[in-house]
Amino acid sequence: MLWYAVALCLLGVSLAQNCQVANIQVMQNFDKTRYAGTWYAVAKKDPHGLFLLDNIVANFFINEEGHMNATAEGRVIILNNWELCAHMFGTFEDTPDPAKFKMRYWGVASYLQTGYEDHWVIDTDYDNYAVHYSCRHVDDDGTCLDSYSLIFSRHLSGLRAVDQRIVQMKKTELCLQGKYRPIVHTGFCST
Repeated sequence: MLWYAVALCLLGVSLAQNCQVANIQVMQNFDKTRYAGTWYAVAKKDPHGLFLLDNIVANFFINEEGHMNATAEGRVIILNNWELCAHMFGTFEDTPDPAKFKMRYWGVASYLQTGYEDHWVIDTDYDNYAVHYSCRHVDDDGTCLDSYSLIFSRHLSGLRAVDQRIVQMKKTELCLQGKYRPIVHTGFCST
């Protein structure tokens, strides 16, 4: 019985180390120019608090100074029953790692979000899928207390089967397997 308790403790320590934010791998040789364009959210892991619910479309672009920026829209519900399409704008500050940014929200979005946080591109093939991740609060053990993640597709119809396998692997590497929910696109923000 003692060996079983020791094994469980070692497994728990191993999982905590594997799930430390500092150990998360991001996209190598990320090219923000190739990444620019329209992406449709197909799944997301929600953070604590108010956030876009569905119909999420993001457009990434490079500004005149060479920095990546983005606009996004999606359905939100505020004041418990007021449904509207939120239009957001974010600016990205570069870091030494090309796939890691600091993102600042502007306008109404700054009231819906925390306003300034890490935003990492975990993986993408630029043409079909992308996995984004943000940890808002790191615990004392190095794991994330409040994170969110978005799975994007270039196609409104969703991910191809080959992309789904890659994305499932990335969800596991982020220690977020089973924590995502699908995102629907009903055209809510198009009307």
